[in-house]
Amino acid sequence: MIERVLVDATADTSGLYSQAIKSNGLLFISGQVGIDKNGELVGHDIATQTDQVMKNLKATLKAAGCTFDDVIKISVFLVNLDDRPKFHEVRRRYFTGGQPASTLLVVKSLANKDYLVEVEAVAELPH
Repeated sequence: MIERVLVDATADTSGLYSQAIKSNGLLFISGQVGIDKNGELVGHDIATQTDQVMKNLKATLKAAGCTFDDVIKISVFLVNLDDRPKFHEVRRRYFTGGQPASTLLVVKSLANKDYLVEVEAVAELPH
């Protein structure tokens, strides 16, 4: 069974996707960017945007009854490889337990030219 997860604390500006889907004991979270619940970009530096990305992931995880400890895989999309150290510095503040499997891709651009980072995640739902 597939169930859509609704998240009040994050912005869904497109209406073209589900923020998260529960299926077969897993939670699939769509890519999160550095926008707040009003759909506004929260800064033009990697640390500020990454912090907002993590807050958006946290809100989505919470809406599904999960935490960062339940995340088993993330995919990270960075516009600039030089931002990797700052990204990881912020990431470590949220993933304080075991680190999930991870893929990091450097991309030419994201959906908005001002987005510097996007993160999608897969988590195991609580039993």
